[in-house]
Amino acid sequence: MSKWAGKYVIGLTGNIGTGKSVVRRMLEHNGAFGIDADSFSHRAIAKGAPGYQQVTNTFGRWIVGPDGEIDRARLGRLVFSDPEALKQLEAIVHPLVLQAVDWMVQRSNKTVIVIEAIKLLESSLRSACDSIWVVTIPPDVQVARLVQKRKMSEAEARQRITAQSPQEQKLAVANVVINNSGSFEDTWKQVMAAWQKIGQPAEPVEPAPVEKTQTVVGAVSVSRAKPRDAEHLARLNNRINKDKPLTAEDIMAEFGDKAFLLVRAGDRVVGSAGWQVENLVSRMADIVIDPAVPAAQVLPPLVDAMERYSRDLQCEASLVFAAPDLSVDSLWQGVGYERRTPQSLGVAVWQEAARETLQPGQVLYFKQLRQDRVLRPI
Repeated sequence: MSKWAGKYVIGLTGNIGTGKSVVRRMLEHNGAFGIDADSFSHRAIAKGAPGYQQVTNTFGRWIVGPDGEIDRARLGRLVFSDPEALKQLEAIVHPLVLQAVDWMVQRSNKTVIVIEAIKLLESSLRSACDSIWVVTIPPDVQVARLVQKRKMSEAEARQRITAQSPQEQKLAVANVVINNSGSFEDTWKQVMAAWQKIGQPAEPVEPAPVEKTQTVVGAVSVSRAKPRDAEHLARLNNRINKDKPLTAEDIMAEFGDKAFLLVRAGDRVVGSAGWQVENLVSRMADIVIDPAVPAAQVLPPLVDAMERYSRDLQCEASLVFAAPDLSVDSLWQGVGYERRTPQSLGVAVWQEAARETLQPGQVLYFKQLRQDRVLRPI
């Protein structure tokens, strides 16, 4: 039984490149509170975070880049080629990650929690979970995805895979196995089947606190889209962005990376935005607004909905990536955002999120949602 009273905790694991994050997001679409424990390991060693000095003292200043941050690529090459060095790093990072996970779970108002962690079974998190879910794919697909999506060489991909415990060991203790080698639709069906077996509804409803996000300004309302709304999202995009048509299948695939917000005027879909939370940073992009509806009418309830969801997920900061037609500073100032550049954000993890998402021609708008930080310096 979970150590957190009133919570049903899913421990989600699987080796590198298997698609754990896709499954976590699917569970989040169904109403679970998702925690990416692996991202906390990166935050724990960021400049100013609790593990930074311990790591540099242990491995030397040579792993620090010109910006003062630990170069994770250098550190990775060291620890994944030296099992003893990997143990030293884990001894520093794991206690800090556990501390952050506990902080997050205690503050969540969701009943179902999903903790994604590649080292779940090797840590004390295992005993805190009610169910262990393992995501798996064939080894050749695993290598191909690491090469394609993470730009690793084939040799580096195989080194990373070899450095981890065999996938078979994880499968042997799994309560639920998700085969992620097929389409998004195939994986979604497996997740939904397992979701129903833990007593959750087949057609999930929004948890009570989230109902507040359905903000209405005049005849405009905002709600969170489900994968079944993919057709509505595709139609809206194709009505407005005729040069970049999308199919419902394209949108379904994107649900593996992000959530979507739908804006309605009566029964008509007049706006949408792609939205995701990674590493306690909220990112909103792909904003589409029907020209027949003034942007000044759509943006306030859209941003309000996104921020309410983000705060529920304990986000520290919100980043919005606006296309040229929506890059009107007065619109964003009205909802508390200011135009920024990635390098001006100050916090390394915010800068990284901004650089990763910002596309040519877009303008970055920023708002800090919370002053306290999960892995603040000790």
